[in-house]
Amino acid sequence: MSAPTTRTPVVLGVESSCDETGFGIVSDGVLLGQGLASSAAQHAEFGGVVPEIAARAHLEAAVPTLRIALADAGVGLRDITHVAATSGPGLATAVHVGLAAAKSIAWALDVPLYGVHHLAGHAAADTLAHGALPPESIILIVSGGHTSILHVRDLVRDPIEHLGDTLDDAAGEAFDKVSRLLGLGYPGGPAISRAAVDGDPEAFRFPRALLRAGDAPYTFSFSGLKTAVARTVETIERRGDAVPVADIAASFEQAVVDVLVTKSLRAVREKGLDTLVIVGGVAANARLRAVAQERCDAAGVELRIPPMSLCTDNGAMIAAVGDLLVRSGADPSPLGIAADPSAILHGAQLPLPADIAAA
Repeated sequence: MSAPTTRTPVVLGVESSCDETGFGIVSDGVLLGQGLASSAAQHAEFGGVVPEIAARAHLEAAVPTLRIALADAGVGLRDITHVAATSGPGLATAVHVGLAAAKSIAWALDVPLYGVHHLAGHAAADTLAHGALPPESIILIVSGGHTSILHVRDLVRDPIEHLGDTLDDAAGEAFDKVSRLLGLGYPGGPAISRAAVDGDPEAFRFPRALLRAGDAPYTFSFSGLKTAVARTVETIERRGDAVPVADIAASFEQAVVDVLVTKSLRAVREKGLDTLVIVGGVAANARLRAVAQERCDAAGVELRIPPMSLCTDNGAMIAAVGDLLVRSGADPSPLGIAADPSAILHGAQLPLPADIAAA
């Protein structure tokens, strides 16, 4: 590997943890351009992501999507000074494709490579819209595969404190399953949101799990909520009545949002902070955005949510982490870095800097 460049860093980010193939280019905290492809339509008939289909789609989309990102940024491949890639967590076959592409680019250009934790990428996405994160904040990551509350200081220099996760279904996964129950299709998040527009969020009082005194304060569970929706639909159908899809969708959506916002604001209050950041695919949900804004305003808490284009998986968020790592002086990851589909979030970089130094 050649000596570090003295040019202004131009970081290419590569994301392939699930069904989006993303390439993004960031320099000094500014998003220059990105390309994004999705294989969601190929998974719709199965009601969820099929790993092998996703991996093949990543292979087919990698080069065209990279070209789109370069053209969007107005740079050439030789202008790239560093490469960052999701090395975990995610679907094993999918992560391997993007990481292999990133290694190939880094090797061909003889530039440093950074392995990035996918969830840190979601956290960094907000910096591309609203600038640097505050010295301390609570970050709610809510997506198809993850629902987590994090206590974050410096995203790339300090350890990330994991306050809580879901015990079962992630929020986005619950949206997908309920959407299937209601016959609304896949992906469930947008489908539920569209149906809920015409519904009454108070029509059904679905359960809000783990909100009682004595429950784990930052832990989520959505499996019981999903089951409650299923039983409600079965009862209505057994009576021979038409299922009020809009009302059920709105009531389910409200139940999820209540739990997400209540627990997140509890973390902000109990940690003595004043900023809540909500990121991930479900952060695009209009009801979540509205309720979170209303309750944050009432509590005197600053709410930060990136634009919808940066909520779903994308290469820009990975490039943002890479850019922060480069500017912090972090050592690059070894070119032989392995994919870690089950990576636990301790820090933004994979492997951890201490592991890199010992390699």
